[in-house]
Amino acid sequence: MPFDRQGRMRTQDPGRFGGRIDSVIDSDPRFRNRRVPPGPAAEAAPPPPPQESAPVSAFGARERARRRRRLWASLALVLVVGALVGLWFALPVRTVTVSGNARMSEARVRELAGLTPGFSWAYYGTWRARGLGASPWVQTAQVTRRFPDTVEIHLTERVPFARWQRPDGGVVAVAEDGTVLPGAGDVSRLPLLGGWGPDRLEDALFVARSLGRYNVQSVAYTPSGVTAKTAGGTVWSGDPNTLLKYAGAIAKYPGKQIHIYPWGVSVQE
Repeated sequence: MPFDRQGRMRTQDPGRFGGRIDSVIDSDPRFRNRRVPPGPAAEAAPPPPPQESAPVSAFGARERARRRRRLWASLALVLVVGALVGLWFALPVRTVTVSGNARMSEARVRELAGLTPGFSWAYYGTWRARGLGASPWVQTAQVTRRFPDTVEIHLTERVPFARWQRPDGGVVAVAEDGTVLPGAGDVSRLPLLGGWGPDRLEDALFVARSLGRYNVQSVAYTPSGVTAKTAGGTVWSGDPNTLLKYAGAIAKYPGKQIHIYPWGVSVQE
């Protein structure tokens, strides 16, 4: 029986063999239900590289946020500056009262206090009034602001207490604390303080204050002590505190020269 190329029996030509074909049978069972093994699987394509769009997007968001913050900060600064400028012009100082000034004019007090025309009440403070503290004539100054436009100034002035003859020979007026008072005017009736050697102006001022009730006319100091001339006599001591301790001898021995020592009093005609 002839077979075809696939192992199947080739049919006979009925006209040639004179019969018909009932079925076709494979001669080799190995060819039945033959499975074709699958070919090698195609390799999967590599995944695409990660896109950089996310970092770029995050950076852009941060940059936009930063710009917004800068914009808001600039707007806030403009508003604050505008408010400060508006406050300057809205609350100027319109009323100034000065008290306690005997030698200084009110105009001079205003000048030292920094109260120039148009200055803002809201910004006025001690930093502006520091000129008062720098003046030798001002002992104390109290500055009060009263809303909305008033500044009150109360002074305690220094007064000339004595004349001080400087080592160079010049004579100036001084207050009780030794502050030199320029332009004091006529002070010829005040006690004259002076001397030579180390500067003992503080001791001379102490003696002049302590013996004030005895009408001190002058106080002279030397390295050895202090001599006070009063209306009732002259008293000397090597120590101002000892002099104050026995100062009663001035009234007890009027018109005498008194020397006061730590151990007692010596009276000379």
